[in-house]
Amino acid sequence: MLNFFKYPGRQWGVALLSGITLTSVLLTGYTYTRNTASDRPDSLQLASFVEPGFPYISTSVDARKLGGGFPKDNQAARTLALQLGDSAYACFDTDLLRWSVAWTGKFLPMVLMAQVSYKDFFNKNNNIATVTGTPVLATGAYAGWTTGKPSYRTDQSLPPTWKPLPAGQGRYNGVYVYGNRSILDYSVGKARIYEMPGSAEFDGRVAFTRTIRASDVTEELFLTAAEIDNATGSEIKGRIAYVYQGAGKDTVTAVAVLGKGKPAWQPGIEEGKYLTVHVAAGGDATVAIWKGLSKDKKAFEKFCKTKPAALPDFQKGGPALWKEAVATQGKLSPDTAAFVTDQLALPLNNPWKRNVRVADVGFFKDGRAAVVTFEGDVWTIDGIDKNLQNIRWRRFASGLHEPMSIEIVKDNIYVFDRNGIVHLRDLNNDGVADYYENFSNVMTQSAESREWAADLVTAPDGSFYIAKGGSLSNGPGMTKATGKGFRAGSEQNGTIVKISQDGRSSEVIATGLRGPYLGIHPTKGILTASDQQGNFVPSTPIFVIHKGDYFGVEPTLHRKDNPAVTPPLTWIPHSVDRSAISQAWATSTKMGPLNGNLIHFSFGRPGLFRVLIDSTTSVVQGGVSVINANYPAPTSKGAMNPADEQMYVAGFNLWGSSSNGISALLRLRYTGKPSYMPNHFRAGKQGIMLRFDSPLDKATASDPRNFEVRRWNYKRTEEYGSGHFKPDGSTGQEIMHVAASYPSADGKSVLLLVPEMSEIMQMEVTYHVKAADGKKIDDQFWFTVNQSTDIDLKGFEGVDLALLTAKRPEAATVAVAETAASAEKGREIFQKMACAGCHSEGTRTKGMYGPPFQNLYKSERHFDDGSKVIADEAYLRESILMPSKRIVKGYNEEMPSFVGVLSDNDIESVILYIKSLSGK
Repeated sequence: MLNFFKYPGRQWGVALLSGITLTSVLLTGYTYTRNTASDRPDSLQLASFVEPGFPYISTSVDARKLGGGFPKDNQAARTLALQLGDSAYACFDTDLLRWSVAWTGKFLPMVLMAQVSYKDFFNKNNNIATVTGTPVLATGAYAGWTTGKPSYRTDQSLPPTWKPLPAGQGRYNGVYVYGNRSILDYSVGKARIYEMPGSAEFDGRVAFTRTIRASDVTEELFLTAAEIDNATGSEIKGRIAYVYQGAGKDTVTAVAVLGKGKPAWQPGIEEGKYLTVHVAAGGDATVAIWKGLSKDKKAFEKFCKTKPAALPDFQKGGPALWKEAVATQGKLSPDTAAFVTDQLALPLNNPWKRNVRVADVGFFKDGRAAVVTFEGDVWTIDGIDKNLQNIRWRRFASGLHEPMSIEIVKDNIYVFDRNGIVHLRDLNNDGVADYYENFSNVMTQSAESREWAADLVTAPDGSFYIAKGGSLSNGPGMTKATGKGFRAGSEQNGTIVKISQDGRSSEVIATGLRGPYLGIHPTKGILTASDQQGNFVPSTPIFVIHKGDYFGVEPTLHRKDNPAVTPPLTWIPHSVDRSAISQAWATSTKMGPLNGNLIHFSFGRPGLFRVLIDSTTSVVQGGVSVINANYPAPTSKGAMNPADEQMYVAGFNLWGSSSNGISALLRLRYTGKPSYMPNHFRAGKQGIMLRFDSPLDKATASDPRNFEVRRWNYKRTEEYGSGHFKPDGSTGQEIMHVAASYPSADGKSVLLLVPEMSEIMQMEVTYHVKAADGKKIDDQFWFTVNQSTDIDLKGFEGVDLALLTAKRPEAATVAVAETAASAEKGREIFQKMACAGCHSEGTRTKGMYGPPFQNLYKSERHFDDGSKVIADEAYLRESILMPSKRIVKGYNEEMPSFVGVLSDNDIESVILYIKSLSGK
């Protein structure tokens, strides 16, 4: 039986079918139920990205090709694309306080990354938004408001600075959302301006309106409303200024101050092509801008006599746009290990049909949470308790530009997106944000699609740190190339920046990064970061950040003092974590062995790592081990819940992860069961010491044959990633001799005597031992040796250091034959080396870095340089060892070399596997 109930223009179904999971949607006090049997992301019925009821979206826009008569130097990285009604739209440039472009017809094409992937989850073929409607007015890349006199940049050859105006000249303060209207808030000099953009229809024509309140006007202000480059005449008639185009002056653009009588504000014309409004005193007024045929001037003049619009009482907050709450039931994991992940079901079936790809999570003091989604929404969550059976989600904010981080400071929500750090304020306590305050936009931001707002963390002193992605060239380009894989972008791309407590000043802390994400200890202020493997980044690193650090990516150096490259805390191999994200500290008393530990998040794997730090040397070094649990989607960000003191993990998919899950919000929960992970390590001249959470079986821990040790270096070049190289420079990994192993008296530590230890970029220990309780432990630990010093051997008995220099025992006389190359072995390598995250075994291309493998063998490959070749064995081998030599058309250079990683036998097996997928 299926019953339907009406609710303001919608039908809601109540499914009463046995065996179907149900969630509740709470609508203004009434509980309705919707079938969530289809809560699979690939079956969701999603609404359009742009909601008609929300007044704007944040975006970048390229308006350099509007046509004749419009300014050519017109691109903006940080704009509000305003929906004004009457199929009229405008972009407000928050950096320059100008209407960069206004038009009628269609809205901006939804081609940015969050937008193109909104329904097409793995789509990364984004572009820069351009105006596809009919442009009406535009201004160039200069301040939209000035004090004293109008001012326009005359040297049009200068590239954009990608900076906001100096605060003393003008500053964007934020935007009020009042129903379906936006009220812009900004300062010009000492004056405060509130502006409600709009449109008005008259005689079938559309005029753009700007209802403005100016206060604290102590000096003359000038608003530049439009620029007309091919003007053929102009005139001012009372309350209206006209600029004409065409030999017969048949087209006109006009600016007017609405009303009757002598206007308090005076329209004007500068240099024959700039339409302005002179504001000599404070007050309210409505400015109208119209473009049309000169013969229709009288209709516009009649319209200009209408009463000006009035600003609503917006500063007290407006009506809640989203009154409904969505209830979901979580899924508890059985207590099968020390750490498990409970799933908080996402509100995928919601009244607005919004996609919910959770990017980050933060907590209020009482244990309520807030999440930010890649769609630009913020949701608040309550009902997070032990059982997770009545989780209530409420939409709090929208319209943000590809946000990936959220911070809650003293129960105030801050989000970092491409516009800057936004402080979301609920003015009337109705559970919905009314004021999107610009807390800080002092960081630079270009329109490059890959210069993303990566991360935001809060320092103990109340300041913030942000991480900005490098301006990668594997997206549409707005600036010149500066190195392989990079474009110029802004002067802060690929950096870590400190933002002051008041948000008004910034300081670059570290440079030379490709795609950094952050972590910070909430009381000690220890700042960490990861980077994304790629050009100039040979593998995944984790850094401890200090002021002045440079991390080796030449296009994002941004310095002229030739600094040394700061080594990472540790490297992580490509096959282990090829795409790193952020870190979080488990500042808890209820997470057992992880209390006080640093946790690292992997997007590509996906999963969490425990980070161990060896601070006994003068150069800090570290290592990682996997926190084994169920991770149904990529893991990106995490935060501690102050109520239950467990770590909550957010993440969403876009492309390139080994997970097919779209998004998840998880609780990493300590069950009290034994943990068998390493919790401390030392690497030095005598070998490697590992300490574990649980005691080891002394018999297996005493047998050096149960431990395998390898080491290798990477090469930092402009190529994507790096192969593996032995200390002597030859390709491959060096297998180290484990001369002996010694368990400690308490059984929790083991010392491996390893001859010839030295500084090395990457080491790997594989161990096959038992715990004292009989549990088999088959695991690995990866670390870096930045400095090799003596290890403190206290706690280990009978250590024979002479074994470090003793002649090694002869190898076994019976040679073990290498497994013959086979397609099955190639498939195993395909999975182990994370190839499956980039290449499909079938024909899938969505979400894949590289071309699909099915029917690849013997196909004709076309490259981005115009050449082509048949994909035979030689080509496949070349692609594995030198992937950047030839890039298949339609793809980017996003594959590392497997030189020294795969043996000839391995490569032959992979080729056989690819051939098997082609039936050849």
